[in-house]
Amino acid sequence: MMEAYLRGRFPSLEADDIIQETLAALCQALPDYKYDPAEKGFFHNYLTGILRNKAVGALRKRTGESEKMAEYANDAALRTPGVPQPEDEDGRSWRDAVFEIALRRFLADETVADRTKRIFERTAIGGESPESVAAAFKMTRHAVDQAKSRAIARLREIVRKLEAAGDA
Repeated sequence: MMEAYLRGRFPSLEADDIIQETLAALCQALPDYKYDPAEKGFFHNYLTGILRNKAVGALRKRTGESEKMAEYANDAALRTPGVPQPEDEDGRSWRDAVFEIALRRFLADETVADRTKRIFERTAIGGESPESVAAAFKMTRHAVDQAKSRAIARLREIVRKLEAAGDA
């Protein structure tokens, strides 16, 4: 999840180095860390904060240009145009990373039929109309909707498992 976050927000940085520095900083901070989501928020937000600070620090070291560092650190520069943004950018980033991992797992899952995966990719990801996908696969619109619905249910299940593992 940390790698997906870095690749999405700081693509020019070496993710492995930043993750290693983050984990080292986390090891130092954990003895004094008290988990209280009501007071400090969720742990993944805490971890993402450390990760982001390490990435910005690496940019600052590498470029030495405060303007470039400010561009990457500025939340407005990280947002997708036309998509409503929640107030917690790091929380959204974490959810985006979880979804990206879930999608990769879904597409690699051998228990899901290839046809279902292709239907999902074309309708949900590619934005193709269910009617044109139904014609391409020589099936009914209803069958396309069912396949897409099964894929979304499976993705939700994977996301729930990932989130449960992340907050444990």
